[in-house]
Amino acid sequence: MRLRHHVAAALGALTLVVTLPNAASAATGQFRYTYETGEGYEAVGFLNNPRSGECVSLSGAGLDALPPAYAPKNLTNATATVFLAADCEGDVFYTLRPGGGASERLEVRSVVFS
Repeated sequence: MRLRHHVAAALGALTLVVTLPNAASAATGQFRYTYETGEGYEAVGFLNNPRSGECVSLSGAGLDALPPAYAPKNLTNATATVFLAADCEGDVFYTLRPGGGASERLEVRSVVFS
């Protein structure tokens, strides 16, 4: 009799876990990068609390016609993988740990968070 109650409670808890939205679907914090505007000025772009597992082509640098962004700073709590190509494609990429950054020599066009 008690086993039946335990099984029912476990199934109820499992149902709640499966139906609740995943709170860990976004990195917490900010990802920053520097890019050159069309007028030749230096600007800073950023992503606040970016979604995990989704590729983001960086505004101001995500197209091949634009110069790539540089000096990325991963001020989130997730690992960021930055790519030289748009749409997180190609074999030129670099991984930034949470809280880490790179020099101005690292050029990027897109990023994905894990």
